[in-house]
Order: sequence, then C-alpha cells, then structure tokens
Amino acid sequence: MKKPVVDYRNFRFSKITSPEYSHLLLLSGWIVYFALYFLTENLIPAESCYPVHCFLDDIIPFCEYFIIPYFGWYLLIVFSLGYFLLYDVESFKKLQIFIMITQGLAMAAYILFPTRQDLRPEFFERENIFTALTGMLYSLDTNTGVCPSLHVAYSIGIASVWLKYKPAARWFKALIIFFVAMICLSTMFLKQHSAVDFFAALPVCLFAEIVLYKDYWKESKLFKKR
Repeated sequence: MKKPVVDYRNFRFSKITSPEYSHLLLLSGWIVYFALYFLTENLIPAESCYPVHCFLDDIIPFCEYFIIPYFGWYLLIVFSLGYFLLYDVESFKKLQIFIMITQGLAMAAYILFPTRQDLRPEFFERENIFTALTGMLYSLDTNTGVCPSLHVAYSIGIASVWLKYKPAARWFKALIIFFVAMICLSTMFLKQHSAVDFFAALPVCLFAEIVLYKDYWKESKLFKKR
C-alpha cells in the first residue's frame, strides 16, 4: 500500500502553521465559500436575477439519468483532494488554489451580476429513482447563482491537475476526462444550468490555469519554439 507523504496522525490544530501542515490552511477557503453561498442564496431574490438562456438550452433534452455524474461530482472533489492531500501535497495545493480562484470569480459574478435559469421541467414525464433524486436536488438547490457554473469549473480544475500528475496511469487519466465531460453535460441535461453557464466557466478556468501553470505551459513542448 502506498505510504502517505505526510503523517497526519500527529496533526494537532496547534501545528497547523508548521511547514508540515500549513497546506491544510487552504481548506479554509471552503468556509468562505459556504458562507458566501448561504448569503447569495438567501439574500438575493430570484426576481432580482437575470434569466440566462440560449438556443442550445432548447435543443438539449432533460435526462434524469445524468443525476449520476452530477452527484458523482461531489465524490470526485473529495476523492481528488483527499488523494493529493495524502500522496502529493503540491498537487493538493494546485487543486485547492484552482478551486479557490474559480470560487472567488464565480461568487463575485453571482453578487455583481445575479443570474438564474428557468429551465427546470414543471413535472417529470417518468417516475423513477433518478427523477426522485433530481427532485430532491431541485428542492435543495435554488435556480439562482448559476453563471458561471462551478460544477464545470471545479471539474475542469480537477482534470487539469490529474492530467499533469505523472504517476497517474493513462487509463485513469482517460477515465477522469470522460467523467468530467459527463459532469459538464449533466449540468445542462438536468436543467440545472444553461449552456451559457458552461461556456462562461471556460474563461474562469483559463484564468486559474494561467495563474497556476504559466511556467508549466511555457516549458511544454506544445509551446516551445522549434
């Protein structure tokens, strides 16, 4: 079994600023995010939000089976952060900072330019476990604060870090790409997001990518002068 690079069994909160554990401070970004999420969800009424829509939304059908990758997103975040926390601290830092950058930009957008989507079906044509889970999702998550999509932004960030992680096998990287693609599609097929929200997340991810991996891409064979 692979040995963790940091022995967290000896961790105490009094040691969190020590060089061995200081990277854990980055997790405090989630506290800020959840606080802002609560405020934006409860203090910005839907009537004050700009409805987001494009022609692609009318083409993409509702499909409740996409609830599987949509909920799988949460597991992907926990798995990726947890794995890198144990086995590659630098990748953990990159991923958590990527998430924090996209969180910050998205939250600024939600506050300065509040958005909503009015795409959810009024009723489900079928009754099954997947529509039941989708209905639960609708009841727990409002249709506001949607552009850009953080489901998309986090997923792309996770894919970016895994693809640069040399020990990961090619089949695993291919699996990550497939799963991330399914997550991005799920946001639109579940009518949780407009296609606009997906495209709006791309420049947010590009900004985070440049901030974190500018030197990586400079040294990449793709951009080296021949």
